[in-house]
Amino acid sequence: MDTLEYYENKKEFNVFVASTFSDLTRFKEQNDQTSFNKLLLKDLYQVKRYIGKRLAAALSKGNLPKGKYKVDDFVDQLFIEAYTNFFEVDSEEQLHPWLFKKADELLEETIVDEEFDDYFLKNIDDYSRPEWDAMEEKFSTDGDGDFVMIDELDDISYAKNDYVLNHVFIEDHNKELIAQLDKELGRENIRRHTTMVLHNLPLPMRTVFELATEFHFSVDEIAMIRNQSLEEVKQLLENARKTLEVSFFNRYEVKK
Repeated sequence: MDTLEYYENKKEFNVFVASTFSDLTRFKEQNDQTSFNKLLLKDLYQVKRYIGKRLAAALSKGNLPKGKYKVDDFVDQLFIEAYTNFFEVDSEEQLHPWLFKKADELLEETIVDEEFDDYFLKNIDDYSRPEWDAMEEKFSTDGDGDFVMIDELDDISYAKNDYVLNHVFIEDHNKELIAQLDKELGRENIRRHTTMVLHNLPLPMRTVFELATEFHFSVDEIAMIRNQSLEEVKQLLENARKTLEVSFFNRYEVKK
């Protein structure tokens, strides 16, 4: 199966947000900001999760001062940005990715650029099983059962990750492999390993992968959100998937 084809599927919440476009347009034309914001709040459910994940990643990497920013700080500003610039949205299909784009712009203004250490990627083929296990021990579980770095703050709200092997092994012939890993490792161990590997990826690669797999945007929409070319997004997505695939093969000695 082609990687691009796999990630093109639309999901229900994206469709719901699109359905609010006409009402938001009407409220904006009527200068009814109260009704606009009330409806927009429903549309921002996944955007808030995205902001929380970006802030958590920045905190764990040391690219954001601890205790200075909260998710609501960015959401409050996003309400203003959305109402002021709503004319930029040309169609209902653009609404949800546009909201993510605005959130991304606010985050980029705040988060310090990451100085990426490529040691993890360079050595991914050479880690022993004990080394993989040691990396996993650097992570801890918060009250909601989500994997985070030990030194991350507790006041960030983490959404449940729903990564499954279908996001990594997308070719049809891997169905038996997926069933094998599900049986031998269990969903929780799979989720922990995936989250750990994503944490060690370059931020642009991790962000693109999460936008595709967790928030169900197409590559065209991700290119708009991230202000990148279509080819850049496709390459980042494929690199993330391949890295995760290799990590499962190497850590758990899976037969291809």
